[in-house]
Amino acid sequence: MSTAWSWYVIALVALNIGGCVWLLWWTGRRRPGDPKPTDTSHVWDGDLTEYNKPLPKWWINLFYMTIAFAIGYIIWFGGLGRYPGYAHWSSVQEHAREKSAEDAKLDATFAQFAGRPIDVIARDPRAVSIGHSIFANTCSGCHGSSARGALGYPNLTDDIWHWGGTPDRVLETVLDGREGVMPPWGKVLTGMGGDNAVDYVASYVQSLSDPKGLENNFMAAQGKSLYEGLCVACHGPDGKGNAAMGAPNLTDDYWLYGGSKQQIIQTITNGRHGVMPAHRALLGETRARLVAAYVWSLSHGPAQVAAK
Repeated sequence: MSTAWSWYVIALVALNIGGCVWLLWWTGRRRPGDPKPTDTSHVWDGDLTEYNKPLPKWWINLFYMTIAFAIGYIIWFGGLGRYPGYAHWSSVQEHAREKSAEDAKLDATFAQFAGRPIDVIARDPRAVSIGHSIFANTCSGCHGSSARGALGYPNLTDDIWHWGGTPDRVLETVLDGREGVMPPWGKVLTGMGGDNAVDYVASYVQSLSDPKGLENNFMAAQGKSLYEGLCVACHGPDGKGNAAMGAPNLTDDYWLYGGSKQQIIQTITNGRHGVMPAHRALLGETRARLVAAYVWSLSHGPAQVAAK
């Protein structure tokens, strides 16, 4: 906060405190010429009279005490813009102190899992339960509470891993994130094969997940040569992808952005840009291991996990 804003706050504080003191003083005394307390002329039932009396002194003094307390509070804790109080207290310091204490408790809880491989952690039901809780708080916003994902967000319960499904690769994904980029190839393909080139390649890509997809399929046959001239660099000549760079397998009939002809054409034409944020700084390595163990266990099942 700048000095000017600080003085603005100080002026407001002084004006409010001074105004409260003046209001109490002005309303707490009788002045010459004021009517007597019994001269209100408001009488009911012969003996019920409305008086016009100031507040009792003890009540007024209580108000003055609250003002004195407020002044002392500001002096001790601060409240005048950028100028700290005598105790040098701040909500930031208080938060940091409480966070440090809670982090110490969490560290003690998580210490037994530090550095352990996630497939080993996945054998511990309690660890998986903790990982599930971390997942629900951190990851469910994208992957859903059931971890089945949505359009553009991968399903974590199947055995399809665009970046590799080994324990180390899953942990690496959680810790450091991933960034998958499918460039827009619409104009390039049009230059290579004409106005129908994107449609041809989309037909061929669709046929890769169908063993009979190329039979009597003119458009897919036309798209095959275009695919081999451009797409093999990432997805490979057989369309099985490359986990090292996040290029998906096109033969498994799993479509992150939708598998309809129109959705595939849109992907080829405009490209895709998917980002999995890094969670190393947010969760720390041990908590990342726990959530990675939970995720890894989803696609392996209890029997497979126990057998590892």
